[in-house]
Amino acid sequence: MIIGGFGGQGTLLAGTILGRAAVFDGKKVVQTRSYGAEARGGAARSEVIISDEDIDYPLVIEADALIAMSQLALNQYIVRTKTEGTVIIDEDLVKDIPKKNVRLVKIPATKIASEELKSPIVANVLMMGALTALIGIVGRESLAKSIEFNVPTGTEKINLEALSKGLKLAESLKR
Repeated sequence: MIIGGFGGQGTLLAGTILGRAAVFDGKKVVQTRSYGAEARGGAARSEVIISDEDIDYPLVIEADALIAMSQLALNQYIVRTKTEGTVIIDEDLVKDIPKKNVRLVKIPATKIASEELKSPIVANVLMMGALTALIGIVGRESLAKSIEFNVPTGTEKINLEALSKGLKLAESLKR
């Protein structure tokens, strides 16, 4: 998986949450991260490899899934997404979709997080819920447990609400 966006959106935390959820599921995991020197507002990326087997190379060569929370992230990482892979975009922040044979899913994550949950910083967790519902790479219970383990104390409830919204939204899109 590749999770891309800009600093301050929680892309690195999302990768940590996903990776720990996979560990809770008994999988082997490698996570790498990258962010621009300007941190907040600069490019940020988290790559997570999840496997039942030993992982011999720590970087994603071809992603099964991409979460793009910015236009720059989509432009940079869609080329590293497998043909017919899943690409989930934050539809309010990503408008120009390059042509590639992928399963494109548009989620209004920032809008829902801001307007319904009154907390734009949980858009990343909403996207994790959508990813889980769409491709099932980690268990829902493991993801919830990882959220509780990784988010700042006092934010567990709002993050679990964001997870629930993401799961439900993606389930409705699958139908």
